[in-house]
Amino acid sequence: MTLAAVVALLVAVVLAVVLQAVLNTSSSSAADRVLDDRADAVVSSVLATTTASSGITVPDTLLDPGVVVYDDTGALVAGSVPASLGRVFDDLSTSTSRRIVRAGDAYRLLALPFETEAGGAVVVIAEPLAPYEGDEVLALVVTIVAGVVLVALSAAVAGWASGRALAPVAAMAATAEEWSEHDLQRRFELGAPTNEIRALGHTLDALLDRVAQAIRAEQRLTAELAHELRTPLTSLQVTAELAASRDDLDADLREDLDDILAASRSMAATITVLLDVARAQASPFSTAGAAGGTPGGGAAPGTPAADAVRQAVDQYVLSAAVALDVPDDLVLEVPRELAVRALAPVLANADRHGTHVRVTARLEGDRAWLDVTDDGDGVHEDDAEALFLPGRSGSGGAGLGLPLARRVARSAGGDVTHVPGVAPGEDGGPGTAAGAGGATFRVSLPAHARVG
Repeated sequence: MTLAAVVALLVAVVLAVVLQAVLNTSSSSAADRVLDDRADAVVSSVLATTTASSGITVPDTLLDPGVVVYDDTGALVAGSVPASLGRVFDDLSTSTSRRIVRAGDAYRLLALPFETEAGGAVVVIAEPLAPYEGDEVLALVVTIVAGVVLVALSAAVAGWASGRALAPVAAMAATAEEWSEHDLQRRFELGAPTNEIRALGHTLDALLDRVAQAIRAEQRLTAELAHELRTPLTSLQVTAELAASRDDLDADLREDLDDILAASRSMAATITVLLDVARAQASPFSTAGAAGGTPGGGAAPGTPAADAVRQAVDQYVLSAAVALDVPDDLVLEVPRELAVRALAPVLANADRHGTHVRVTARLEGDRAWLDVTDDGDGVHEDDAEALFLPGRSGSGGAGLGLPLARRVARSAGGDVTHVPGVAPGEDGGPGTAAGAGGATFRVSLPAHARVG
């Protein structure tokens, strides 16, 4: 559309310049014809009335403003010279051949010598150019208006045509994006690429095939890794439980075994969630991310948010002081274990970085916002999103907790994000303003308020 408008503007400018040049030439030619006609009329009348005895005679009816007759010596015979053109008339009064000159932008003058019975004479005529220039100005205005209309129409027609031509392409792109998220099996199938639209459909079909292959490969890898880890982890957990059941263990060794058991149980829960997520995403058409269902795609059982938060805090906050502000009537539309697994890495992160942790929850539309705030060193906004990339950590860890929390939340139609936070005070209540330290991560999950 912009290109069409620019081209139309250039065409309009060129047409305006050409038209003005043609009008200027035409005006000059018209003025010259008028001068010749007036000069011929004067010469014919003078020749008819002049005799050798009477001298050069000019009828008064021919002496219009700007018409002057001189004899062959340059002496004024008849007519009055305009004051502003005196010097030009004096120069033309002794002309020996036909001359046309321009006096500024106001007049065009003709000097025409001729012979009479009483001797030589020169007629000088001035023609005002104002009427011709008025026509030129009017033509310029008309040209400008026509150019503006041309540019506007060209832009409008180009926009309409391009929008109409590209509308199917935009619809195909939107449909392809929707399919890539929810239906890996759908294709456009427009046939052989015999035109541009079919070629685009063919290309998008190939792109969707590659996207589907990549997603399936990721799902298989996640499921296979989780499955392969489950067996040795189970063996480790059973061995640790058997060792912990012995009566001859000293306190330090028993404490170490308890740590191993806690870690193995946490890993087992993580692997279970990963398997559930992988199974949910393996379906060609999964509505989990759009409808807030369970990872398996069915309707989610209601989980009291306060219960899920307390369970996650009990299991994953080891040293920090915790303050909870979670409404009792807030119900999460996800299984309890999934909610706990989405909260766990966020709470563990807050416990690792701060000494006070505050968990607040509220209902926003059909989502519960569970904000976990600590009083640690905080997170720079430019680095916040990088924390959700696997392997990226701000504290030397493996960098897998927050990415896993986000993935689990998204599998249930929620998300995990970093937001500007407020660090809790010494008593676990609200403390210093955002920017004085601390970080807040928000876990959003499908939810509703309990009625009754």
